[in-house]
Amino acid sequence: MSSRRVVWFVALTLGSLVLVSGHALADAAPAAAGKKPNVLFILADDFRADCLGALGNSHLKTPNLDKLADRGMIFSNTYCLGSMVGAVCLPSRTMLLTGRSLFHLPGKSFVPGKDYALWPKAMSAGGYETFHLGKKGNSFVPGMEAFDTCIYASTDQGERAESSQKTADGVMEYLHKRKSDKPFFVYMAPPVPHDPRVAPKEFMDQYDPARIPLPVAFLPVHPFDNGEMTVRDEMLAPHPRTPEIIRRHLADYYACVTCLDYHIGRIMDVLRQRGELDNTLIVFTGDNGLSLGDHGLLGKQNVYEYGGMHVPMIMAGPGIPHGKTSALVYLYDIFPTVCELTGTPIPPQVESKSLASIIAGKAAKVRDYMYTVYKDVQRGIRDDRWKLIRYPQINKTQLFDLNSDPHELNNLADKPEYAAKVKEMMALLAKVQKEYDDTCPLVSEHPADPSWSPDKAKIAPAKQAKRGKK
Repeated sequence: MSSRRVVWFVALTLGSLVLVSGHALADAAPAAAGKKPNVLFILADDFRADCLGALGNSHLKTPNLDKLADRGMIFSNTYCLGSMVGAVCLPSRTMLLTGRSLFHLPGKSFVPGKDYALWPKAMSAGGYETFHLGKKGNSFVPGMEAFDTCIYASTDQGERAESSQKTADGVMEYLHKRKSDKPFFVYMAPPVPHDPRVAPKEFMDQYDPARIPLPVAFLPVHPFDNGEMTVRDEMLAPHPRTPEIIRRHLADYYACVTCLDYHIGRIMDVLRQRGELDNTLIVFTGDNGLSLGDHGLLGKQNVYEYGGMHVPMIMAGPGIPHGKTSALVYLYDIFPTVCELTGTPIPPQVESKSLASIIAGKAAKVRDYMYTVYKDVQRGIRDDRWKLIRYPQINKTQLFDLNSDPHELNNLADKPEYAAKVKEMMALLAKVQKEYDDTCPLVSEHPADPSWSPDKAKIAPAKQAKRGKK
């Protein structure tokens, strides 16, 4: 039997962090020390797909993540599959930790190891010491508490400006104090740049809202009711959106990103000083995207390319070539990918696909299309060129040619010359729904009113306060 250590609510030196549990080490014999790479997985909260300097955003300062991209691989088409709740981060993180798709996620009475695999358990069985530090709210608690050590970061609004620093401090303390000769698997999930978006003054001062350009797809108001127009995130700014308000939101967001980047750099320095950087596989991504003015939206409750489901992803480390791939991949593909790259067995319950063949240059892609979901009000399907979004509650369709229109400005769905393409993509969407066990009808017999105006956003203060909770 393997040794077991359990610790409950032991305070660390970091005032806002609490150690909640340790777990049994795996029964499987660990690999010989030094034979496997370490793993550092960094999961940002609400991270837009275009918010890295390395991805072409010249208005944003991310020098440390840019260096990571310079020596690693960028996955430019990485997506969260979707969500059936407004807090997209919850199913996203659950998919990551189980390797299961949205409609196959565990219920309240699931049995780990029998019905579902857990990523930290798989890594532990492969010889890793596992460590988690991240927010608890809207996360998959059984998955987090399956780590050998699980620390919950404070999400207190009064401490938000220091959250990147304190999360980095916790990881750095772990790296300095660990005594195991096993390789480590660190899962770091800071609660930023999720709102409330505040950072220390030196980062906030780097961004003048007047100098920040509006998103390419900026609109004051979304042109129709997408089924979730007054969800909590959409009520963080008045309707209609003004250029000044959106620039302010972007400036605050950029400051939080730059602050996070700075503290990621501190962790890299520790790895370098300890001689572990070259033998550490580093993965950076976000749990979901965010609109911040695109199409008149603010939140993540949509399936636009620069909206709720599209995120950046970088992998760097031993065996990872420098380059960029446009392959269509899901966030929850990271679980089996890291397993394969580290020589760790992939549990049979995992449904997602390893990206190791793409990284090795043996395959250009692992799937032909990307399917995205939001509640019962939006469905998206795209291939290498075409993107169709269906709004079942209002019987509305959008079709975009992403080659010529990557920001989805020109809806082609109602043009006669594209009728065949709409039919083709709708048929593909219906087919993929069945593959994922999604039973949402794509046509409503009694469609809702598709019209939308800012007057409809004037909800009672009590309701608005309720929507503000998360």
